[in-house]
Amino acid sequence: MYKKYLLGFLVGFYGVISVNGQTKTESLTGNWRGVFSIKPGVEVPFNFIIREAGSTLKGFLVNGEERFPTGDLRIAGDSVFIPLPLFENELAFKLEGNLLNGFFRRQDLKGTATPVQAKKGMLYRFNEASSSPIADISGTYDVVFQNGNGKEEKAVGIFKQTQGVVTATFLRITGDSRFLEGVIEDDVIRLSSFIGSSPALYIGKVEKNGSIKGENINARSSIPFTAIPNATAALPDAYSLTKLKEGNDRLSFHFKDADGRIVSADDAKFKGKPLIITIGGTWCPNCMDEATFLAPWYKANRNRGIEVIGLQYERQTDSAYVKKAFDRFRKYYGIEYTLALGGIADKQVVLESLPQLDKFLSFPTTIFVDRTGKVQKIHTGFSGPATGKHYETFIKEFNEEVDALVK
Repeated sequence: MYKKYLLGFLVGFYGVISVNGQTKTESLTGNWRGVFSIKPGVEVPFNFIIREAGSTLKGFLVNGEERFPTGDLRIAGDSVFIPLPLFENELAFKLEGNLLNGFFRRQDLKGTATPVQAKKGMLYRFNEASSSPIADISGTYDVVFQNGNGKEEKAVGIFKQTQGVVTATFLRITGDSRFLEGVIEDDVIRLSSFIGSSPALYIGKVEKNGSIKGENINARSSIPFTAIPNATAALPDAYSLTKLKEGNDRLSFHFKDADGRIVSADDAKFKGKPLIITIGGTWCPNCMDEATFLAPWYKANRNRGIEVIGLQYERQTDSAYVKKAFDRFRKYYGIEYTLALGGIADKQVVLESLPQLDKFLSFPTTIFVDRTGKVQKIHTGFSGPATGKHYETFIKEFNEEVDALVK
């Protein structure tokens, strides 16, 4: 059924055509509200904007204050494709007046496609008119996610409310859930986000004692959570979670870059210089937030004699894929520091390829190395811009550590 539907709307020609007296560009530019049907009875709303940029159309995924760029739109007859290149996904639509009907899918057409519909001119997210909320839930919360098999994951919830509009994020030791946006109606909170990976949906209810009970819903499961107000809620110190094994004070590796050249901390380019080593992957949303910070930071600070190496663990490791992924990541974030392939994206593979580490908990993990090659600190996870003061604290501590290294 999916393939038959695709064949029906993929047939066409490239270029701008007339739709109800308007050009395709005029029909597409503006604000859109989309809805994913992730499983029967469960819909996840999102917002996006399409704008003209010279001879192309560009898309921006809206989550709270964030505008996350898509790839350039492609038009084929009455079909519209919005590439989501960092995740190798796309939105494939058929334009029908002020509606877009289609699928969210992988660009290689493998896997399951998720139905999605979008309507032009809609600025709201979950609903157009909401009832009055029973309380202002703004604040910081101790959160516990029940991940199944009796496993609990602790987090910190940050909620901001303006009348019936709510923005939020959840901080975990591995990173944050980025920008969530939604509403509160009476005692019910609904939040969502989408930047090109899987759509995120959180639904919660405010209890009489001020706590929130809810669930994180996806296509395969539902993860319950409880959030209890706590102005001092905090995670463990991110510099205390990952260490080198006893008897080790250096990180040794020899990996290849996208062109097959060996990259080592002992290379002449790095020897005798302070070094930042970040362990991540081009597929990882928190690593994207880190690259957003680190790429311009490196350009501004490289003249101080400090270098950066990004050890990337990818979903595929063949040379063609790695070169494509690295080139795309560099271009998107303006990266000028060194990238090297550590292996497949798996935490156990990280430990096998970097055996000096006692454990590995999170993509990304950032390692600070002094001029002599000794590891001084290791920071687990990344608290991005959605975390507000936590992001500001990270930047402050990062720069203080670099100042100590370059003395």
